[in-house]
Amino acid sequence: MRLMLSFFRAYPWHAVIMLLALLFAGIAEGVGLSALLPLLSIAIKNSAGKSADSPPPNEYEQRVIDVMHQLGIPPTIGVLLTIIVIVVTIKSVLLLIAKRQVGYTAAQVATDLRLEMLRVMMRSKWEYFIHQPIGRLTNRLATEAQRSSDSFVNGATVITFLVQAIIYGSVAVAVSWKATLVTLGVGGVIIGISHFLVRMTRRAGKKQTKLLISLLTQLTDTLQSVKPLKAMSKDHLADKVLATETSRLNNAFRKQVLSGALLQAAQEEMFTVVIAVSIFIALVKLGMPFPTVTVLVLVLGKMLSQLGKVQKQYQKMVVGESAFWSLKAAIAEARCVEEYLGEGATPTLTTGIRLDRVTFGYDPDRPVLSDLSLEIPHGKLTTLTGPSGSGKTTVVDLVIGLLKPQQGNVLIDNVALDKLDMRAWRRMIGYVPQETLLLHASIAHNVTLGDPALSEEDAVQALKNAGAWDFVTPLPEGIHSTVGERGTKFSGGQRQRIMIARALVHKPKLLILDEATSALDPENEAAIGKTMEDLRGTLTILAISHQTALVNAADCVYRLGNGNAVKVRG
Repeated sequence: MRLMLSFFRAYPWHAVIMLLALLFAGIAEGVGLSALLPLLSIAIKNSAGKSADSPPPNEYEQRVIDVMHQLGIPPTIGVLLTIIVIVVTIKSVLLLIAKRQVGYTAAQVATDLRLEMLRVMMRSKWEYFIHQPIGRLTNRLATEAQRSSDSFVNGATVITFLVQAIIYGSVAVAVSWKATLVTLGVGGVIIGISHFLVRMTRRAGKKQTKLLISLLTQLTDTLQSVKPLKAMSKDHLADKVLATETSRLNNAFRKQVLSGALLQAAQEEMFTVVIAVSIFIALVKLGMPFPTVTVLVLVLGKMLSQLGKVQKQYQKMVVGESAFWSLKAAIAEARCVEEYLGEGATPTLTTGIRLDRVTFGYDPDRPVLSDLSLEIPHGKLTTLTGPSGSGKTTVVDLVIGLLKPQQGNVLIDNVALDKLDMRAWRRMIGYVPQETLLLHASIAHNVTLGDPALSEEDAVQALKNAGAWDFVTPLPEGIHSTVGERGTKFSGGQRQRIMIARALVHKPKLLILDEATSALDPENEAAIGKTMEDLRGTLTILAISHQTALVNAADCVYRLGNGNAVKVRG
C-alpha cells in the first residue's frame, strides 16, 4: 500500500475525511448487525408461541438486550427494525460522503500530476527538454495521470472494503470467536493461494506502462510524418510498426483480464464451500441456536466477501500503480535538470549583445561553435546566414540563455548573461519561430495568449507594428475573428505577421526571427523585410535567414561556417 501512503501524504485532509466517514459508516453497520440477532430471536419465539421452549440468548445477544434496557429502549420487533433502518440510512449517507471525497480527490490527483509534470518540464534545461519525445510527454499527461487517478480510486475502495470486513469480523468475534478465528484462517489461506494472480496482474500493468510509452511515442512521430509517408506509399510500414506494438499491448491487457476473471471465479467457489461447511458444523455438530447461526453466517459471509473484494480491488489498483511510479520518476528526473534562472542583476539593452570567444557543442568532441565572436548592436538589424548546421540557431539559443557556452561568454551591455536575472532578460525578448504556431482561437487571443496584463489596445498596436492591421480590419469580426485550425484561414505571410505581433505585444527590447521568412514567397518575404526596416531603431533585431530581404535590410550580416562567424557587412 505504498501507493496509498504517497497519496495520503499528498492529500492529508482529504484522507482524514474519507477515513472518518468510512469508520463511522462501518460502526453504523455494526450497530445494525447487532440489532439483528435479538430481532431474529424474538421473531422465532413469536412464531413458535409463548408456551414453546426456546433456547436462552447467547452471551452477545444478552449484552445487546442489556444495553438497550440501560438506554431505556424496549427490545421489541418494531424498535429493532427502526434501529436497523436508521443505521442503514446513516451508513448510506456516510458512504456517500466518503465516495464523494474519493471522487474529488481522484480528479485532483490527475490534475495535480499533470500540472506538476508540465511545470517541471517547462522549467527543465533546454538540452533536456528537446530530447524528450512528444509522445512520451503526451502519454504521461494523459494515460499515466489518469491511470494513477484510477489506482487511487481502487486503493480507496480497498480501504472501504477492509474497514467493512473489520466491522463484520468484530461482530462475528462477539457472537463466536472460535468460529471467527477458524473462518479467518481458512479465508487467509484462500487469499494467500490466489495471490499469485495479483502478482500476474502487477506484471501485466508494468508491461502496459512500458508499451503505452513506446506506442504513443511512435504514434506521435508517425502522425507528424503522414504526408511524406503517403506521398511515397510507405504508410503500410508505419501501420506494421504500430500494429506490432498494439498487439503486444493487447496481450498485456488480456493477461490482466484473465487474472481478474480467475480471481473472481476462484474466490467465489472457495468462499461458498467455507460458508456451507461452517453452517453444517454449527447446526449439526455444535448444536448452536438457529438465530445465532443465521447471524454468524451472515457476518462471516460478509466478512469473507469483503476480504475477497479487498484482494480484487487491490488487484485493480496494482494495474495502474506502475503508471504512477513511472510518472513520479519522470517528474523527479526533470526536476533534477531544472533550469536555474538566477537572481542576478536586472538586465538592460542599451549598447548591444556580444558573443566573446564562445565555444559550444552538443557533442563535446564535435563543437558547433569554436571560439566564435560577434556583436549585435543595439537598435540595429543583425542577420545571421550560413549553411544548415553551421550554428545559427545555436547562437540564438545562447543569446536567449537556453544554452550556456562551454567556453567564452555571452555579454549583454558588457555584463555576462549568467550574472543577470534570466527571467527578466527573457521578458525583454520577442521570439518568432519558423513554424507558425497559431491556436484555433481569435486573432486577439493569438496575439496576447490570454495574458491578463495585455489589453485589446496592446494587441491592436502590435498588429499595426507587425504590418498585419491592413488585413485584420476588413474582417467581419475584426480582431475577434478566429484564425482557424493552425491558422488555415490566413495565408502564410499573414500567419507570420500575427506571429510577429505576438512577439511585439509585450514591447520587447530584442526581437529574434529564427528563419521566420523561410517558408514565404518573395513578395511576403519582402513585406516582412520592410516591416523589420520600419521597426529598426525602436528595438534590436536578430534574424536568421537565407532569404535576400532580411539580408538586404540588415545593418550587420554575419556568415557562419566551420564553427566561426565572418562579418559580411556592418
